[in-house]
Amino acid sequence: MKIENVNNEKKLAALEAVKYVQNGMIVGLGTGSTSAYMIEKLGEEVSNGLDIQGVPSSERSAALAEEYGIPLVSLNEVVELDITIDGADEFDPGLQLIKGGGGALLREKILAHNSKMNIIIADSGKAVSKLGKFKLPIEIIPFAANSIIAELHKMGLKPELRKNREGEFRTDENNLIVDVDIWDHEDLTQLNLDLLNIPGVVETGLFLKTTDILIMGKDKEVVTYKSQ
Repeated sequence: MKIENVNNEKKLAALEAVKYVQNGMIVGLGTGSTSAYMIEKLGEEVSNGLDIQGVPSSERSAALAEEYGIPLVSLNEVVELDITIDGADEFDPGLQLIKGGGGALLREKILAHNSKMNIIIADSGKAVSKLGKFKLPIEIIPFAANSIIAELHKMGLKPELRKNREGEFRTDENNLIVDVDIWDHEDLTQLNLDLLNIPGVVETGLFLKTTDILIMGKDKEVVTYKSQ
């Protein structure tokens, strides 16, 4: 699919999701290219009088929200969110997700856990019949990196430490990201538990039961899925 068409699908999903935001809401702001369209539209609505407060899931989203004039608060100031709108790297028919391609999975999962409603926005290319073509991101503490990577190797997950131009990729919490191959795993709930039981693993990018509504842009339309 052409990049222009993908971006159009992302924008359609983002604009549809913003319709769920009402005056007085505390809104969790996701991270990523699709969420950026949502933040831009929310900023437009705020300039037209919408009264909300945003809780960003990353420093990047915080900077973008400030640029568009969205008032921000921390999670510690509000405790609970009315709604969170975020993207996904993959979603399956059960609305299970892989997230964390942008490295913000820890804060994203915290916001999802503390939100009354979670809306996921995506282009049609994110829809899969089975999770795992996209590598699963795992956030780990630097102190235990080598031992964790060795254990992930033993589990057959083919771990790769994420890097960028500066060297090791660092999250907003100054942790590392390891991307692993979960294609051969059928029981994702058990896999998630096994990963979280490794000391030094902070969080995984498996979002298995957090999605309430998923809005997908497809061609020039939007398709909405709701959890059962």
